[in-house]
Amino acid sequence: MSDLDVRGAAPGTPPEQAPATGRLVIVHAGFGTAAVPYLDGWDLQKRTHALRVDEVIPDTVLLMEHEPVYTAGKRTGALDRPFGDPGAPVVDVDRGGKITWHGPGQLTGYPIVRLPDPSDVVSYVRLLERMMMAVCAGFGLETATVEGRSGLWVPGTPDRKIGSIGIRVARGVAMHGFMLNCDNDMGWFDKIVPCGIRDAESTNLSREVGWDVTVAEVTPLVERHLAEALGARETFHRTTTQLGV
Repeated sequence: MSDLDVRGAAPGTPPEQAPATGRLVIVHAGFGTAAVPYLDGWDLQKRTHALRVDEVIPDTVLLMEHEPVYTAGKRTGALDRPFGDPGAPVVDVDRGGKITWHGPGQLTGYPIVRLPDPSDVVSYVRLLERMMMAVCAGFGLETATVEGRSGLWVPGTPDRKIGSIGIRVARGVAMHGFMLNCDNDMGWFDKIVPCGIRDAESTNLSREVGWDVTVAEVTPLVERHLAEALGARETFHRTTTQLGV
């Protein structure tokens, strides 16, 4: 895939001249050996959010892997935090939810999108859950939502969490987003109470389906199902430089 892959636009039409309505820009911010340090990704989110608020850019999703990090949302309690030496930094962030881990083998997505006015945050969370369900179904894995618990789950005894959601909405535009475990080292979750839920486990796609499912394999499905969920009629791949952030 090239740095700029335009689909659905009229031939020869530069993305910046296309109407913003119904468009979704997809940015691959860094994967594998180019995994993004969390604070760099957060700064990229904030710059992208400011551009979206000012209507300079259309709805945009930042997709990446992070270097290992624990992020603590606003509802994280003291007993939820890592015990002992976690082996990765702990960053307090301004999203909802509690603590989770990001790192290699996990696809993290930050949709910087304008929500309908008035903003319905619950409906937006449900949209992201359904998107991840469709992605998992593409690998033959049945998942579910759990009443009173955000994110995506593999039903069982106990239920196993495979994807998390934590968002913030400012000036009508959402930031932060979702993560989906692909082939990450699950040992990172043993050092925390993921999302503050003590009676559940964490899992990933590879463990559940019985073969290695990489971030590279999952990313195109996330792009397709997220665009469908958001009602995007056109998608464009851009670099951060082309986006102007």
